[in-house]
Amino acid sequence: MEVMEYDVLIVGGGPAGLAAAIKLKQLASESGGEISVCLIEKGSTIGAHILSGAVMDPVAIDELWPTWKQDGAPLNQPVTEDRFLFLSESGGFKVPGFALPGNFQNHGNYVVSLGNVCRWLASKAEELGVEIYAGFAGTEILYDEGGAVRGVATGNMGVGRDGERTAGFQEGMELVAKYTVFAEGCRGHLGKRLMTKYDLNKGADPQAYGIGLKELWEIDPARHRPGLVIHTAGWPLKSDTYGGSFLYHLENNLVAAGFVVGLAYQNPYLSPYEEFQRYKLHPMIKPFFEDGKRLAYGARALTAGGLLSLPKLIFPGGVLVGDDAGFLNASRIKGSHAAIKTGMLAAQAAFDAIGAGRARDELPAYPEAFNRSWLYSELNRARNFKQWMSKGLYVGTMMVGIEQKLFGGKVPWTLHRRHADHECLKSASDFRPISYPRPDGKITFDRLSSVFISNTGHEENQPVHLTLKDPSVPVDINLARYAGPESRYCPAGVYEFVKNATQPGSSGERLQINAQNCVHCKTCDIKDPTQNIVWVAPEGGGGPNYPEM
Repeated sequence: MEVMEYDVLIVGGGPAGLAAAIKLKQLASESGGEISVCLIEKGSTIGAHILSGAVMDPVAIDELWPTWKQDGAPLNQPVTEDRFLFLSESGGFKVPGFALPGNFQNHGNYVVSLGNVCRWLASKAEELGVEIYAGFAGTEILYDEGGAVRGVATGNMGVGRDGERTAGFQEGMELVAKYTVFAEGCRGHLGKRLMTKYDLNKGADPQAYGIGLKELWEIDPARHRPGLVIHTAGWPLKSDTYGGSFLYHLENNLVAAGFVVGLAYQNPYLSPYEEFQRYKLHPMIKPFFEDGKRLAYGARALTAGGLLSLPKLIFPGGVLVGDDAGFLNASRIKGSHAAIKTGMLAAQAAFDAIGAGRARDELPAYPEAFNRSWLYSELNRARNFKQWMSKGLYVGTMMVGIEQKLFGGKVPWTLHRRHADHECLKSASDFRPISYPRPDGKITFDRLSSVFISNTGHEENQPVHLTLKDPSVPVDINLARYAGPESRYCPAGVYEFVKNATQPGSSGERLQINAQNCVHCKTCDIKDPTQNIVWVAPEGGGGPNYPEM
């Protein structure tokens, strides 16, 4: 296997990884020195797998690239109005502006396509000399004889479903470095392994996750309000289920519509995808979509645990940044500014260490700098958000309002979560199936047509990347006890229970995994109640190809 050596290797081409790459090259230029930086991205291009709301706080990009406006960064649409709605099934009410806590006030922020922002950041990184390789998935962590991370190996290409080499076989590469930055986003499959190997979650609350579903629409110009930001809570979710929606008006008659469901939900019959489709039919929401056209669809898990769920950020030879660690601020529904900031802080620590002749040790300067940063202060003010919201919509809203509006987040108490999301699902016998409306093909759609416009594709002959520790568990436990939740929590129709044709005369079922549909959201890896599903990286270049998301 070919080996390529660098000073710093970055795994992931999102805002955190790109910010780290840019900052490293900036520091080298300022010092008159050189530093070699390589960034790999499993998506076919930078931005292909980027999915975010997104309202972006420019505080971090101001620090990273102060001239971003003059240099054409795609932050074009400032927020012009905030609306927060509490929805009931047939109506709702708007929270008065004066009553909105600071976390829902977006003056000075921008409605953006984060994918486009990442593509712009990548262009700047390459101008500075960063080597960027898209379509290469990091599949294995490499360790040296002392147990420190020395880099990653990219996956082989052209391996068949049977595990044998095909005519198109290409061997992967070993990419080694003095320090490796893991910036894979939420539930990074290498980050997950690192947390286990080095026990990075010791002392932290279990991470909390949500699934975010998003559509991009071109709407009737008469209904378009550039810069309007709408958030909702309440219907169609019950008050004991965390979640809500966003509706962000970009430029050019484009609207980003999305729905988030916390993955601690209890009812195995709940389908986040169907809840999203149902939400669009609400009388206060539906008019925005009438006479419009749906352009794109995607889904991605997001971290919501905040400060109290952060793992140890460093280990010998590497660091975790952005959502690979869980830096998203769920109370603000924002994470890109945090990703950029942590990428910058990690870059500074790695640069200083290399300058001092160090390699493959821990970088304590990174968490120390984070603890002194405005980001720590921001996350500390919001540290109780998810814990309060887990107590139900009404209690949670009241207490978050008290903490943020009355105390500005500076409260003397701290709440903790003790349960992981996969532990929260209850038996199907405790619930009734949910009857969701049939899609109308105009405003609401089925999952397969949605996956089609996500431009998702995988080489079908490759090994299935959604692996099972025990193939009997989906039927014997998940189907029997939980009514097969895999078929509902997946937003792409990957998991399907079908009649077991391999056993003639059998009335039983088996789990069929349609891996080619996978949009890499990681929900299955998180919500599977038995933790039997393990998501591993498919061939590089597979998965969704988001255009303006």
